[in-house]
Amino acid sequence: MVPFFFASHWSLSVLFQSLFQHRYAAHRMFTAGPRTERALHLSTALIQGSSYLDPRAYAILHREHHAYADTERDPHSPVHQKNPLRMMLHTARRYAGLLTGRIASEPRFLGGYPEWPAVDRVFNQWPTRIAFGALYTLFYKRFATRPWHWALLPMHFVMGPVHGAIVNWCGHRYGYRNFASRDASRNTLPVDVLCMGELFQNNHHARPASPDFAAKRFELDPTWQVMRLLARLKLIRIEQAPQGRQATRTQLGSRENSGGALAASPSL
Repeated sequence: MVPFFFASHWSLSVLFQSLFQHRYAAHRMFTAGPRTERALHLSTALIQGSSYLDPRAYAILHREHHAYADTERDPHSPVHQKNPLRMMLHTARRYAGLLTGRIASEPRFLGGYPEWPAVDRVFNQWPTRIAFGALYTLFYKRFATRPWHWALLPMHFVMGPVHGAIVNWCGHRYGYRNFASRDASRNTLPVDVLCMGELFQNNHHARPASPDFAAKRFELDPTWQVMRLLARLKLIRIEQAPQGRQATRTQLGSRENSGGALAASPSL
């Protein structure tokens, strides 16, 4: 039970981080009506729980990453950090400053991200994070049957930042490159189910507007497949066909069901 719960929480958390916070909030790769956007927003908050990442702060941070990839101004680059922990701490300070308003970003990185003040205010508070941590602990107390199960528990508390650290450390250090780019981005896994396609960093940095992070026939981006399904169900409309892959009606979705979406933000 515990390994299944951990695997499910990991997969859903990174899926919604990739789908909602990254591809929607930061890049606006698809549009959604108000109800669909709210459903994605609330689902992301509930699934990520104690490690919920504010879409506004996440979007600004990620746009800065694209603009300054692997330079000294990059908020999370292994090129300028000695180990993943130091990179995570550096990122956390920048993210916290953007979240609270102590750090002001450049105007070009602002706007176009979903905002739901009531939800974001509740889920960004420490009592809420502690409450989710308590729920995870109670689940482990009830269902953990092996001592090693308890080693998984701390991961639930910081799952979002851990996902980001894996993607930004491994995706800019290990793997192969399909495209020449000015940064150190790599594709770590040819079939990325670990981080739902986010480890195709070289593909993404070379083609930041493409909703499909896979570029070669042997590569598979799970989040893109979820986007195709949502488009088929007419819940979202994908704004731009994947580069290098043939677009279909399913991929493009329904224009009629995308009314009320916020204006697209710049793909940096």
